[in-house]
Amino acid sequence: MTRYEQFKAFREKLNDRVLNPGQDKPPPTLVTKRFFNLDTKAYDAGALDEKHKELLGLSASMVLRCDDCIAYHIDRAVGCGASDEELMETFDIALIVGGSIVIPHLRRAVEFLDECRAARA
Repeated sequence: MTRYEQFKAFREKLNDRVLNPGQDKPPPTLVTKRFFNLDTKAYDAGALDEKHKELLGLSASMVLRCDDCIAYHIDRAVGCGASDEELMETFDIALIVGGSIVIPHLRRAVEFLDECRAARA
């Protein structure tokens, strides 16, 4: 199983666990439900289209060094039609803003992008 496939399966499984825990576990709090909703709605098209919002989220995630967030935004950006060139320029912005500490995340991001493209081919 590729990292892309592992990420997709893990995210789906754990999001379901958080939002639909079942009868023997406590339900998600109102704050958790509202935050998940806010996170979803923030990326809806508005003055900026979804693709550009995902690229912004990707850049911020790289600077914050959140590998799960980086993978999520790469997958979403590709799904919104982002080209490899757009993604690479987004990686560049993150590198400039975040500095050399972003380089390991840049490497993993490029690898994840390759797996994402292959899975969608």
